[in-house]
Amino acid sequence: MMNNDNYATWLEIDLNAITHNYQQLRKISGVPVMGVVKANAYGHGLEEIARHLETIGASWLGVARIEEALQLRESGVKLPILVLGYTSHKRVKDAQKANIHLTVYDPLVAELYEKEVDAEYGKLHLHAKIDTGMGRLGVPSNQALPFIENLTRVPAFDLEGTFTHFACADEPEKEVTAQQIRRFENIVGKMKEKGINPGIMHAANSAGTLNFPQAHYNMVRCGIAIYGLPPAANMSLPQGFKPALSWKTRLISIKSMSEGFGISYGHRYHTKEGERIGAIAVGYGDGMRRVNGNHVLLRGKKVPVVGSVCMDQCLINIDEVPDAQVGDEVALIGMQNGNALSATDLAQDWNTINYEVICGMAARMPRRYIR
Repeated sequence: MMNNDNYATWLEIDLNAITHNYQQLRKISGVPVMGVVKANAYGHGLEEIARHLETIGASWLGVARIEEALQLRESGVKLPILVLGYTSHKRVKDAQKANIHLTVYDPLVAELYEKEVDAEYGKLHLHAKIDTGMGRLGVPSNQALPFIENLTRVPAFDLEGTFTHFACADEPEKEVTAQQIRRFENIVGKMKEKGINPGIMHAANSAGTLNFPQAHYNMVRCGIAIYGLPPAANMSLPQGFKPALSWKTRLISIKSMSEGFGISYGHRYHTKEGERIGAIAVGYGDGMRRVNGNHVLLRGKKVPVVGSVCMDQCLINIDEVPDAQVGDEVALIGMQNGNALSATDLAQDWNTINYEVICGMAARMPRRYIR
């Protein structure tokens, strides 16, 4: 087990929280849950989280890129894996060899894939993506039926699923998601009329899973909620969900400063007489954002980051923590002495979303997995 005393800054990931959150989503949806582990499992660690989800009974894994899927295969993960985004046609054989499912979202992509399929490795497993209102990847809904009909005529293709993606599921008061659901169900209905099996139908992300039960279909795709974070600042997760990730560092220096002393790059902050400044061993090289308004927890008290954030360190005002000592643990995300800072709190400081906060966790930070 990792000894935290050995590290300057590190992440702690509670696998029990992930188990609990996954089970909650399974109960809420009543259908299989695809665990979305793209972007290094939202910063939590791709291989470790994927293996854990496999252990606790996840049905599918979702990634953004084939490189992530191949990494999981190389690490021994056996679950079905869907690449939710773009895959070059030059990687089709790699997908076949590793039994990886690809997304097909455009007639040109389908044409290129067909040319690259190698019969030696069987059919290419595909999920057709329909753009019902996101405007990103996906065949436009008014062109979806002939597109899918053409897919089913290709002997080398195995159409295993049909899906779409919601643009505004975290804002249920908007009509957009209801429109997307109607478009998706209309296309699927026409497919069935033509005798085409849509396979696994999936549309709901974490927000869709929580806000639109009518869109659970055969499977839901959950990422952020599995990690115990709300899909949007205006949303709360149901009671019982638990954040899995804590981000910690250490107080490595304490100084009592003179009046008007400029600190850190650019001298953007000047101290008061006797102001106590602590250095902590975390910076933008770890994922900290170089903005004004950062805060951390020291001995359970919320204290401000002052001066410019550096690559490997930053400075904090510790006047409100007179008993602070070098070596004290500092929390950027997590619980300390009954007080908490969340990734959503940090996102507010950074004027961004919690997804960006956790996906930006640098690979150089050790990750400790708690079971």
